[in-house]
Amino acid sequence: MKYVVIETHRSEYPAPITFARGTLLEIGQRYEGDEQWEDWYLCSCQGQAAGWVPAQFIERLGVGRGRALEAYSAHELDVDPGQQLDSLRPLNGWAWCRRVSNGELGWVPLAKLRALA
Repeated sequence: MKYVVIETHRSEYPAPITFARGTLLEIGQRYEGDEQWEDWYLCSCQGQAAGWVPAQFIERLGVGRGRALEAYSAHELDVDPGQQLDSLRPLNGWAWCRRVSNGELGWVPLAKLRALA
């Protein structure tokens, strides 16, 4: 699906967590907020700072432990109104997108996007 950005978004995470399928994860708190971004968990893995991971990417192995079901990056796109994006995967209030102008990939909150006809 094609989107246009309707509100500026800036990432607050300069070093986003990334991991390969099968990586062991420590699962922390579930995101709680007014944005309706459900099923995001603060996870960490060896050698990286913690980052938010959608529940759909986590195989639970026990309390506070899990394994990555697929490769993942928490990279967020910094976007401004008027920019066009291709959504590759909407998930839990966000979309994994490709910036049309340069092909950069990253997450953007769906609330900051409007679908193009």
